Amino acid sequence: MTDPATHSAQPASVVHVDGPWTHRDVAANGARFHIAELGEGPLVMLLHGFPQFWWAWRHQMTALADAGFRAVAMDLRGVGGSDRTPRGYDPPNLALDITGVVRSLGEPDAALVGHDLGGYLAWTAAVMRPKLVRRLAVTSMPHPRRWRSAMLGDARQSAANSCVWGFQRPWIPERQLVADDGALVGELMRDWSGPVPLEEEAVRMYRRAMCIPSAAHCAIEPYRWMVRSLLRPDGFQFNRRMKRPVRVPTLHLHGSLDPVMRVRSSAGSGEYVEAPYRWRLFDGLGHFPHEEDPVAFSTELVNWLKDPEPDR
Repeated sequence: MTDPATHSAQPASVVHVDGPWTHRDVAANGARFHIAELGEGPLVMLLHGFPQFWWAWRHQMTALADAGFRAVAMDLRGVGGSDRTPRGYDPPNLALDITGVVRSLGEPDAALVGHDLGGYLAWTAAVMRPKLVRRLAVTSMPHPRRWRSAMLGDARQSAANSCVWGFQRPWIPERQLVADDGALVGELMRDWSGPVPLEEEAVRMYRRAMCIPSAAHCAIEPYRWMVRSLLRPDGFQFNRRMKRPVRVPTLHLHGSLDPVMRVRSSAGSGEYVEAPYRWRLFDGLGHFPHEEDPVAFSTELVNWLKDPEPDR
């Protein structure tokens, strides 16, 4: 029986938020993806994390467009206005979604900017399709090999990711996420943020988006794969594949108070980058630095993207 809360929102009414951007759907990797785009110039692809959708990047989209970039924020498979397919939520396939959208947009490559799960997929795409990734910027997420070792070898990181372990249960997490019109989404975002609370309107948007039918299930599926594959052949294969170094300039951003991904878990990801690597720690911010201090985050990102020789 489906929880009634899952019927409280429909995709178009939630995700087609008015603004200076335009909305459309593009086909890639056997599915249809909703994107919002703004500006002209080199492509910058913005990849949201959990429990959000494309709108998480609203501040960065305007900053990037003003700086002379084509900013495109996509809804990941199963989330927001994108197709909710019955399968395809393993990171290798989700990364191919991203590079497929780059191709569908008619661009030769893109700078990938990812947060949380979007960051995990950005790391993955840079390894799997290096010719399509011009630069890489990741926030609040270590390199996948660092994530794996931290989850298995660091008790404090494993405890910080208690929700990821909880996602392994069937059906219960989905029901919890949509109960009371997505109240748990609001709780998680408040708990994971730093001392400056997120905008209440933003939290309401994320709650509504999670209540789109089947969105909660699709949002959880990548985390189920990430944990269940730890001791499976496909997980071992993915981990070996991610040994290949990232060979594009990389900006790694993290909030000093992030309670979900500890600083020590992310720090050191540069060992997998054979290119200029810049680590930037935002003092006093939590898991959502792009929303907690959008001006500081956007300034750092734009300056790095425009720097012709990003330093190590």
